Amino acid sequence: MVLSFDEAGELLDAMAESFPPAFFSDLNGGILLLPEAHPDPDFPPGEMYIMGEYCNDQMGRYINLYYGSFAVLAEEEDWTRRNWEEELYETLAHEFTHHIEGLAGERGLEVKDEAFLDRYRDQ
Repeated sequence: MVLSFDEAGELLDAMAESFPPAFFSDLNGGILLLPEAHPDPDFPPGEMYIMGEYCNDQMGRYINLYYGSFAVLAEEEDWTRRNWEEELYETLAHEFTHHIEGLAGERGLEVKDEAFLDRYRDQ
């Protein structure tokens, strides 16, 4: 099942409201649901997709989630609505963790993500 962009956006809005207000501190660019898929350029085409990313650049601090990446996996793996809810929530929580760590000057999750990708490449 592939949810529409609007349906995914509604789910994401409701999820974002469930996080404590402190998580939004200095997240001046907010949370963006972008329509495109974002294949990971470090992998062969179609092998790995970036679901979300925390950005801290000249535009500020913000979280991008890529609807198209979720939709590709939903189609490949025959997701249910529950799968969409779980994957969106997990990705949003993951990116919030990057944000909170970034505010604290920490990189623990970034190091963990890099190790995961290294293990995946070595398979």
